[in-house]
Amino acid sequence: MKKPWNLPDLPVYSLMTECEGRVNMNICTYVSAMSMSPKRYAIGVYYNTKTIENIQKGGKIVLQLLSQNQWPVVRNFGQKSGTTFDKHDFLSRKNKGDTQHPHKQPYVCTRWHDFIVLSNALAYVELEAVWHQSAGDHELYLFDVKRHQTLSEEAPLRVSDLRENGLVRI
Repeated sequence: MKKPWNLPDLPVYSLMTECEGRVNMNICTYVSAMSMSPKRYAIGVYYNTKTIENIQKGGKIVLQLLSQNQWPVVRNFGQKSGTTFDKHDFLSRKNKGDTQHPHKQPYVCTRWHDFIVLSNALAYVELEAVWHQSAGDHELYLFDVKRHQTLSEEAPLRVSDLRENGLVRI
């Protein structure tokens, strides 16, 4: 039997952070809208990651709601640390030349305002950190929404999709 916290089939996001011109992306499922006015999100970010380092340095932040065909990005954005794996260089290599190959599609990037984001994401939300607190193995951040764009209302990537593709065991 599943534990209560594993029952909800949560959407999967990528948190893009950029600091000193270098992009990092990670995977987030501990994400929740917290307020309607002002619009705010609460997000749990693992300690000792490039993402938390970039947030602490005041880097740019965009929450990306992933589409179902983007499950392969979890291997490189969620199972590898930006402190030891250069995700900026990885994305640059994936986006050189012909990006039409199926194995490159989940990683294809575009520009949204001044940010490098994943082209096939369903939505983008620019965030600004306003508060944080230790929360066990994650730092809990409260972010204000600065701007957003919904690109598609199709079903998002969910934790069950990760389970079906052998990426998580919960």
